[in-house]
Amino acid sequence: MSHAPEPVPSSARSRMVTGLCIVLVIALFGFLLLYPRPRTVVAPETVQVTSTVDENRLYETFIRKPAGSPSVKTGLLDPHGQPISVACNACHATRPPNAELRVGGNLAIFHQGLKGNHGNLTCVSCHDSNEGYQTLRLADGKSLPFTEVMQLCAQCHGPQFRDYSHGTHGGMTGYWDLTQGPRQRNNCIDCHDPHSPKYPTVRPARGPQDRFQSSPPNQKGAGHE
Repeated sequence: MSHAPEPVPSSARSRMVTGLCIVLVIALFGFLLLYPRPRTVVAPETVQVTSTVDENRLYETFIRKPAGSPSVKTGLLDPHGQPISVACNACHATRPPNAELRVGGNLAIFHQGLKGNHGNLTCVSCHDSNEGYQTLRLADGKSLPFTEVMQLCAQCHGPQFRDYSHGTHGGMTGYWDLTQGPRQRNNCIDCHDPHSPKYPTVRPARGPQDRFQSSPPNQKGAGHE
């Protein structure tokens, strides 16, 4: 006589299902860990190198300035043998200014050797008569020390001052490359006479001699055929 298998209790069946699920999850997790994945190769970044100059390493550009207010030589010597000069206001402060006197006009007492050719300017166009000619005068009437003469010139000579600011006008010494050393630039009156600023005309120097023309044509070795 055969016996039918006894039914498995539900609690035991539930434990079996739970255990089987745990085993499957562990197996799947291990598979994902051990399965060889395709390797991702990251290309190195392209670095663009830009050549820049460290501004902290640049040397300065110095612009020469006049020593100060001009003076007039008297032709006399002091007890130490040094030439005696007098300040402009020593005389101009005691005389009323002539607002109509043109540059290079008929000067009867002082500055007879002054040559003027600077447009139709009068003396007080640039010299401040209120300060005894010891300072310059801007177009708006403000007083300006002689050390800042370039500011005065720039009022009328705009294109030249623009070119000067860009380095294409005016003489200089020193270094073009300011990372190598400093640079010194001239001011306007270093090269131009303020009363006659037109630069004197010059004649070009003769060019280099051709070595084949150093001897007369009939002499042996001179010229070439």
